[in-house]
Amino acid sequence: MAAVGAAAGAAGGSGAAAAASSSATDDDGSWYVALLGLAEHFRTSSPPKVRLCVHCLQAVLPRKPPARVEARTHLQLGSVLYHHTRNGEQARSHLEKAIPQFEDVKFEAASLLSELYCQENSVDTAKPLLRKAIQISQQTPYWHCRLLFQLAQLHTLEKDLVSACDLLGVGAEYALLSYGLLLMERKLQEVHPLLTLCGQIVENWQGNPIQKESLRVFFLVLQVTHYLDAGQVKSVKPCLKQLQQCIQTISTLHDDEILPSNPADLFHWLPKEHMCVLVYLVTVMHSMQAGYLEKAQKYTDKALMQLEKLKMLDCSPILSSFQVILLEHIIMCRLVTGHKATALQEISQVCQLCQQSPRLFSNHAAQLHTLLGLYCISVNCMDNAEAQFTTALRLTTHQELWAFIVTNLASVYIREGNRHQELYSLLERINPDHNFPVSSHCLRAAAFYIRGLFSFFQGRYNEAKRFLRETLKMSNAEDLNRLTACSLVLLGHIFYVLGNHRESNNMVVPAMQLASKIPDMSVQLWSSALLRDLNKACGNAIDAHEAAQMHQNFSQQLLQDHIEACSLPEHNLITVCQTLRTLLDSGPQPPPLSWRRTRLCSPSTVGKAVCP
Repeated sequence: MAAVGAAAGAAGGSGAAAAASSSATDDDGSWYVALLGLAEHFRTSSPPKVRLCVHCLQAVLPRKPPARVEARTHLQLGSVLYHHTRNGEQARSHLEKAIPQFEDVKFEAASLLSELYCQENSVDTAKPLLRKAIQISQQTPYWHCRLLFQLAQLHTLEKDLVSACDLLGVGAEYALLSYGLLLMERKLQEVHPLLTLCGQIVENWQGNPIQKESLRVFFLVLQVTHYLDAGQVKSVKPCLKQLQQCIQTISTLHDDEILPSNPADLFHWLPKEHMCVLVYLVTVMHSMQAGYLEKAQKYTDKALMQLEKLKMLDCSPILSSFQVILLEHIIMCRLVTGHKATALQEISQVCQLCQQSPRLFSNHAAQLHTLLGLYCISVNCMDNAEAQFTTALRLTTHQELWAFIVTNLASVYIREGNRHQELYSLLERINPDHNFPVSSHCLRAAAFYIRGLFSFFQGRYNEAKRFLRETLKMSNAEDLNRLTACSLVLLGHIFYVLGNHRESNNMVVPAMQLASKIPDMSVQLWSSALLRDLNKACGNAIDAHEAAQMHQNFSQQLLQDHIEACSLPEHNLITVCQTLRTLLDSGPQPPPLSWRRTRLCSPSTVGKAVCP
């Protein structure tokens, strides 16, 4: 291969391909090996020389090679064009020519072609192709399982979970973990016993080390996401630690380990480079829920850096999905830590990514409107926040996301103070005392907090204390630090209003400490205002002055960030609601950044001690 690489450099691209082809006889097949070696050299160059790689592979076809060589060449051309270019038409043409051929080619071609159809939003074309390939692949366990899994994924995307489960049941020996993934879409309480069984099977499985570690990563990712979906941030820590150790182990193993004897064991669910990004991603999700926002920032930076390197060599749609999910989480972190301008620019980045893929847009439209709603709250644009959340509710069927949106919409109505009928209707739908719509521990604790906040604004302080103590109980049980900080400061505010300054101080001081650790700018602003007023009331002039200075600093930081964010052209995204879906009509182009400036949202409340 080194000699081939040297020849490629000396001959210069397609000329090298011609030289290789003319210098070898047609009979010995060395011309094909030479062209293939050159193509691989160009494909794996940094950056890849895709055009030269394609020239080398195209040079094989005019020489009328044996049927197997011709089929394999069509497959390779289709794969390169699919993964490294936007020329879907040519990729499709080559893959379609490879499908009727030999077993070792047709199944891989069918798998890639179905991915291409889905990327073009032609799921109805992909499904019959996969069904036919599944039907004739029963003697090839690896491809049979892989194709079953692909078809099951398509049914999952269409919310046809019954069909997806039936498909995975056909290959239950290989698909147990995938079945668990589907159950997580429906009933969290059904997942735990199944994951326990899966864990035992994975640990007892004897086989190739890299295959076993890959399977263990799959299992642990499911287990971690199960706990995170359930809002159990503390309970997930042992599993997350195992996952992080496992990905370190798999990164040290080499792909050239002895291959397993059973072809079905060759199934590899994700390249290990993608696994590393995925582990970073679930770590960010955990850090966000737990309130370790600096840790979330650190792992997001690492993951995005890794993604940029991978996307230079790989156009896999899953990488864009990873990028969007990472950005969604870090945007929420920025809003909490008082970096609204940066958050807004990242929301615009998510818009651009989603516009490039209809499926990505469809899967993340509700989340995008939710992020815009959260941004609107942070800059006190409550009418826009309501519009964004209302749009998001219409676009989602995901129960946990629905409950998250409703909880935040309720906080908007509480702040507006004149939407009692709508507020009562929302609170009834997320009543944490009975019939709470989701199994998430975190969301149920948040619902108690919202009840406490509403009771506080209504002057029903004893009722508010009951709800907030329930929030504290639940948040302490699972290390939900931000909910703990919010509950403590609101309890402190209640005790201050009731004249119990000592008890108020006992709440506000730890709230400030925890908010500083997160760091949560709104809670720090609120806590510093309360500490200032408490110390004034108790005659502690020095402490009151120090707290007042802290409050002034936080106010200035938030005000400056507020003005910067509202001055950005991207700020006009807050007015985009139903029309956001129509952005797709104009094709995959970036959103305009020359929007007309709108009236700045009033920063007058930024420096005040308002509830976050």
